[in-house]
Amino acid sequence: MSAGHGKRIYFDHGATAPMLPEVVEAMSPYFSEKSGNASSIHSFGREARKAVDEGRESLAKLLNADPSEIVFTSGGTESDNLAVKGTAMHGRRADGHIITSAVEHPAVLEPCAYLEGLGFQVTRIPVSSEALIDPEAVRDAIRDDTVLISIMMANSEVGTMQPVEEIGRIAKDSGIPFHTDAVQAVSKVPIDLDRLDVDLLSISSHKMHGPKGIGALFVRKGTGIDPILHGGGHEGGLRSSTENVPGIAGFGKAAEIARRDMGEVSDRMRGLRDNLVKEVLDEIPNSYLNGHPTKRLAGNAHFRFDFIEGEGLVLGLDMLGIATSTGSACSTGSLEPSHVLLAMGLRHEQAHGSLRVTLGRENNHEEAGYFIDVLPGVVSKLREISPFSGHTPLGSDGGDASVQR
Repeated sequence: MSAGHGKRIYFDHGATAPMLPEVVEAMSPYFSEKSGNASSIHSFGREARKAVDEGRESLAKLLNADPSEIVFTSGGTESDNLAVKGTAMHGRRADGHIITSAVEHPAVLEPCAYLEGLGFQVTRIPVSSEALIDPEAVRDAIRDDTVLISIMMANSEVGTMQPVEEIGRIAKDSGIPFHTDAVQAVSKVPIDLDRLDVDLLSISSHKMHGPKGIGALFVRKGTGIDPILHGGGHEGGLRSSTENVPGIAGFGKAAEIARRDMGEVSDRMRGLRDNLVKEVLDEIPNSYLNGHPTKRLAGNAHFRFDFIEGEGLVLGLDMLGIATSTGSACSTGSLEPSHVLLAMGLRHEQAHGSLRVTLGRENNHEEAGYFIDVLPGVVSKLREISPFSGHTPLGSDGGDASVQR
């Protein structure tokens, strides 16, 4: 390969996607000559308000929603917290029942745990070995006092797409608000909120080539929700704080680009991903694909390798110029195995040997080829120093449904 040791390859778009030049350009004026407060009535303020309105409209078009249903936040974590806490505690309610899944992002699981401490009860739906949720398990979990269902659209680690359409219909038929964390899915799969039975949907700008520090929550008209921040009553009273005008301008531009390019980019990423998965599983013994083989995000490939630690693999690849991860970047630094992989039925030692590769629009076959060229050597070196090398393959006990070569 012409790519070499000095090459820098970014395969960690699930953690953050690099800002596009058009996004930086759209933001630039609002750091300097157009630096007004969007709540001010003078010309500087009106310029800022126009940027906020245009950003809101761009995001609404991407989702086929009404602009008035878009609430800007600081990111996906705040959007999830607002959706879960604000809906569960609407009308100063201090108890009730919440349904979520065992594989949600911590930004949903932690607010649910917080609400449990206040008196709410939470049912965490288990998943299959491919990280899929059974909609009938959601239906069976519904009680008379259920106040919220929160199921993510696409898993942030293994990329499995959940049956949110069916779960949404179940929620609607039961008259229960339905929230989906779509942070990983927005800009990668088409979302039509005019047809999808979702009441609240979380989005994060930096997962879709926009700036960090800005996100949004779709709140369908008529959904009962209370703010979790109180102050000046911004964003229709649901999110008090001076608007992040540069961030919103960049977010809007990223949404515009995603709407324009989504089909072409997703198709290309899917082809690149499928080839990469095939080559890795063919070339490396005792390797596996975690998550569903087809119902997954186009750019997500989540591998597991027996007899190694994922952290060592990430560091070894980084030394060769390739950025990857072991799982959600929001949990980086934790020595505990992924709660997602454990919920899928993997043992601790299996879960620790995982690698998440998340591709983006700028990646190409040359970069994928270089990755495939160097990965077997990195895995082999780590296995040579592993105390478990030579043991029975960890995935051969029949308790693991992940794809293997």
